[in-house]
Amino acid sequence: MRFDEHFQKGNQLSKKKEVVVIFQWNAKHIPGSVNIPLGLLEFSLHELDKTKEYIIVCRSGARSGRTTEFLSSHGFHAINMVGGMMNWEGNVQ
Repeated sequence: MRFDEHFQKGNQLSKKKEVVVIFQWNAKHIPGSVNIPLGLLEFSLHELDKTKEYIIVCRSGARSGRTTEFLSSHGFHAINMVGGMMNWEGNVQ
């Protein structure tokens, strides 16, 4: 099941998953997601939990791909939402 299909069916994030948005927060974003500006990510690592899985989102999937690699290199379980918000069909705020 695609990530957006999961949410369209009314499913919520589990306590072990978080959505982190790394693009302009003023743009539309997934309800319940957390904004960490890309430029502040390296200074925010202490706020993240290595026991959680993070789904990383940006507008197109490019920056979130690089962010996923960065987080993985620091021991986090991060997944890039390929296609980003441009492919998101679920609800937005």
